Amino acid sequence: MRTGYDLELVHLTKRYGDTVAVRDLNHIFAPGSYVCLLGPSGCGKSSTLRMIAGHEAVSDGAILLDGRDVSHLSPAERGTAMMFQNYALFPHLSVRDNVAFSLRMKGIDKPTRHARADELLELVDMTPLADRLPAQLSGGQQQRVALARALVTKPKVLLLDEPLSALDPFLRIRMRSELKTLQRELGITFIHVTHGQDEALALADEIVVMNDAVIEQAGPAREVWAAPSTEFVARFIGGHNVIPLDQGKATVRADAVTLGEQGVAATVTAVEYQGALVAVTSRTETGDEVLALVPEAQFFNAPKSPGDAVKLAWDERRLHRLRA
Repeated sequence: MRTGYDLELVHLTKRYGDTVAVRDLNHIFAPGSYVCLLGPSGCGKSSTLRMIAGHEAVSDGAILLDGRDVSHLSPAERGTAMMFQNYALFPHLSVRDNVAFSLRMKGIDKPTRHARADELLELVDMTPLADRLPAQLSGGQQQRVALARALVTKPKVLLLDEPLSALDPFLRIRMRSELKTLQRELGITFIHVTHGQDEALALADEIVVMNDAVIEQAGPAREVWAAPSTEFVARFIGGHNVIPLDQGKATVRADAVTLGEQGVAATVTAVEYQGALVAVTSRTETGDEVLALVPEAQFFNAPKSPGDAVKLAWDERRLHRLRA
């Protein structure tokens, strides 16, 4: 039995005057998957999300949902729902009425829409606060209401635009696991825009890395992290060193670099204690910066300080070649 719907981008392009914000994207999102669009500010990820939602017009190409071109439909007709970064709750409406608002716009009677809103509030653990106003809620509670409101129309695809950026770090990690659990329970596709690599790795079945208006790499989270295909992806995803070779470039993971008696001569430039690991940054004689993530006990057996000379080594089998 199929759960969820195919969403496909076909030669999707967005221009603002002479600027191309999104260039000729082709991608199929697997039904019922959690996908993170990851990339730096201005790479085109939010424009892509807004085109899927119907909040931005498509310049060229098409958006297919369940085999149907939805590019020219209004947001309400598409079968998608969007949860905005600032939650955009109506301050004068109760939590319940905020969640039921789009059903009210569709002319659904009060008992039916309130019953549906109450179902969603139960799903996001907000039943006891149904009669409160948004101003009486914490940031995390407001976010749950915004989530319930986006889900009330039973969308085929839920779109989330940097949904965790307004929360403090502790709450962000908690809400991350709630989003993942909710997506699994609902079985619908979530497409989540973020510039946080940790967030993408923690949440995504698939990561789509965007840079400069195009998709640089897409694949399962572990694959993108362990085998970045370009220098940009390796540097952006973090935890990798880009090593120049005679025939091009390669990456080696920072946790595969060791400090020992043999290897490439370098000088320590920074040491950062991270709990279980210590991040040691060094500069080689050719000017390349190399990060080593050293287990804490091992580091403190032979501690290093900025200015110390070290030898960096790695197993050649751990080198991963990059596309030019």
